Amino acid sequence: MDGDKVADNLIAAYEDLAPDFTRYLIEFAFGEIYARDGDLKHRELIAIASLATMGGCDAQLQTHVHGAFNVGLSQGQIVEAVMTLIPYIGFPKALNAMAVVKRVVDKRAGHVSTTGGG
Repeated sequence: MDGDKVADNLIAAYEDLAPDFTRYLIEFAFGEIYARDGDLKHRELIAIASLATMGGCDAQLQTHVHGAFNVGLSQGQIVEAVMTLIPYIGFPKALNAMAVVKRVVDKRAGHVSTTGGG
C-alpha cells in the first residue's frame, strides 16, 4: 500500500530502542492483516475512518491517506469518507482528519500546506 517506506521508517526510528516492537507491528499489521484476501481500498477506508475517530493519530492517518491514494482511491472518495464521519465523530475530529487529507493532497501535488486542525 505504501511500499517499503513505512516499514523502513519504522525500523529506522525504533531499531535501537525496540527492534521487536517494529517487527511485531510490521509482521502483524502489514504481513498478516493487510495480506489477507480482500480489497485494499476498503481496508484503507476503514483505517482512515478508525484513525479519524480515535483522534490524535495524525501520523498514522497521514500514512493511510497516502496508502489510499496508492491503492487507487480518488481524492473525492477519501474526502467523502471523512465527510461521512461528521455526524458520528463530530466536527472537531472530522476537521482534524480533513486537515491531514489536505496536507497529503498538497504534498502529493508538490505544495506546502499550512492548514491545521483548528
